[in-house]
Amino acid sequence: MLIAANVRSFRKRDKLSMRALADASGVSYGSIKRFEATGEISLTSLLKVAIVLDCTDTFEELFALGAPRSIQEIIDGHG
Repeated sequence: MLIAANVRSFRKRDKLSMRALADASGVSYGSIKRFEATGEISLTSLLKVAIVLDCTDTFEELFALGAPRSIQEIIDGHG
């Protein structure tokens, strides 16, 4: 879900709707919507999205871990 959240942030940064991202990347709207909701996407589709969002040079940023938002996240091993 972290990768999906990062992609959503890049998409919003570029002022793209999910539909516009789908059209520009060749990835179906349903796949973009499912990805943002569940985090599920094929690697090929993720790469297509990364190209449109101009983050292939920093592709690893999509996988960056966020800082823990609570003590519970640290306890649960998410931070």
